[in-house]
Amino acid sequence: MVSHPLKDFIVRFKPGERIFRQGDSASEMYIVQSGSVEIYREGAKGEQVLAVMEKGDFFGEMSVLEGTPRTASARAAENSEVIEITSAIFDRMIRGNIEIAVRMLRKLSSRLQEAQAGIGGRAVDPMQDRVEAPKPSQPLRVVHEAAAAASGSAGERLALPADCLGALILGDGEQIFPIRGDICLIGRYDPVTGTRPEIDLTPYDTNRSVSRRHARVTANGPKLFISEEVGALNGTFLNGKRLSPGKAEPFQAGDTLALGMVLLKLKKR
Repeated sequence: MVSHPLKDFIVRFKPGERIFRQGDSASEMYIVQSGSVEIYREGAKGEQVLAVMEKGDFFGEMSVLEGTPRTASARAAENSEVIEITSAIFDRMIRGNIEIAVRMLRKLSSRLQEAQAGIGGRAVDPMQDRVEAPKPSQPLRVVHEAAAAASGSAGERLALPADCLGALILGDGEQIFPIRGDICLIGRYDPVTGTRPEIDLTPYDTNRSVSRRHARVTANGPKLFISEEVGALNGTFLNGKRLSPGKAEPFQAGDTLALGMVLLKLKKR
């Protein structure tokens, strides 16, 4: 068995145990290896949980990048293992995991956009660590009946809304994700950046095999294209063929799309 390259930096915490406190000065960031961690803020009205970090998520990075005091507190929500990253091994971590590097850049980009919006007249809370996530495209729930097996899957028989270009069907039709707009991101909610893709597979990817930003569907008139996002892990397969990051491929009715361990099928209007 191959040992974890940063096993010497893994720190274990029990449920409720604090990792750091708001206002502390420090020079470490953390990556969740197992379990989950709550990021919360203490104020006059009590505690406010800002985000829950799971395996692969990172937090506290501003202390490494800028040496600033903690803007929130962190504690283990369950038995958890986190990798403590100091400035000395930060470069090693970035080189070894491109997805973390890409997500860190996206988070910093989001903070820059917030600051620019504040200069333009919108008040920005300097203690705010997250960006409000947009509402995801809500999946259409399908009710299975005994007759469905005789006349094809529920997903194949579903009449799509008029404003949809198509839909991605999960499994045998238990969830239908409408495709709307020129760009439709597929992935999982990212508590690090506070962003949520239009097609959010978080509740259906129990093995966390799908990256936070895994792939995107783009539209050119009635035609659809699929491409893998830069930094996605575990691969994106169109009809069994692995996609190259950033390269768009035609996406047609009946095509199957595998993202990690999640299998989807395209239905068009």
